[in-house]
Amino acid sequence: MPRYATIVGTGSYLPEIEISNNRLRETLAHVPDYVDKMEAATGILKRWHAPDDWATSDLARRAASQALERAHRKPEDLDLIILGTDSPDFITPATSVVLQEKLGAKNAGTFDVACACASFPTGLAAAAGLIATNPSLKTVLVVGAYMMHRLADPKDPSIFFYGDGAGAAVLEASDHPGFISSAMHADGSYNRYWGIFAGGTAEPASETSVREGRTTVQMVKRYPPEINEEGWPRIVQRLVQDGGFRIEDVDLFIFTQVRKPTIEKVMAGLGAPLEKAHTIMEEQGYTGSACVGMALHDAIINGKLPAGGLVVMVGSGVGYNQAGVAFRMP
Repeated sequence: MPRYATIVGTGSYLPEIEISNNRLRETLAHVPDYVDKMEAATGILKRWHAPDDWATSDLARRAASQALERAHRKPEDLDLIILGTDSPDFITPATSVVLQEKLGAKNAGTFDVACACASFPTGLAAAAGLIATNPSLKTVLVVGAYMMHRLADPKDPSIFFYGDGAGAAVLEASDHPGFISSAMHADGSYNRYWGIFAGGTAEPASETSVREGRTTVQMVKRYPPEINEEGWPRIVQRLVQDGGFRIEDVDLFIFTQVRKPTIEKVMAGLGAPLEKAHTIMEEQGYTGSACVGMALHDAIINGKLPAGGLVVMVGSGVGYNQAGVAFRMP
């Protein structure tokens, strides 16, 4: 009998320190009108930061605990943890290992996914494939977590985009979908546009790299808008083709929560009503690797995704990576 991954519980965590756009206008006073322009271009009104003594794994633990509670599972029930982030606790070891210890998931294997904001859909796709092919794998936790503001220069204008948060999902095997299809795309020619370019093997951290800011996240060049405006519909169409469903069959679309006008344009191009696209960036900010999982949980608890509903999730991150998955909810 076929084994399909199905989502049996979700969770989300948004920390408590509110960073409003008005507060950023003071911080970024040296860049006149920047916050006004970004607010109009993105729809983001605020973001939230964790305490200074927290790490990414602390966000992940809280979202994971909620997802486990909603799935009626305990940490020791987990067979595998997949954690997606590009703001890890350490370069090594993997943040998923740290999360395993903090959760008390003593029976779980772990690995990290590091394709930025495409990490959560990528993690879901990996979990679905592993569940389908491993009868002994029963319960898998997928988490997306983001704390990029800790790795940024607070005077860099791109601080506008860095909100903290985590989203999580618990997946188990079912004899019917569940998981329907996945699609991925990348273009490495953009790998020097936005990132942290010192601290790894290409340029180990040094006094010079720290002084010159290369150990903090930097936007060197702006991505052309067609990356998402054309890339997201391409991912969706592949999900539709491989999954054997139609655009009009989709109950909910979730895209990377970075620019609301992009979502509006993509939905119009797909011929789908805008009300089928769920957004949280207005009040929760841009949360990178976490945002797709956070939006999924928010949609479920607010009744936007009914039982049996078909959801398409597409993430797009620096590098660049894009990934999408289609799931039917139980």
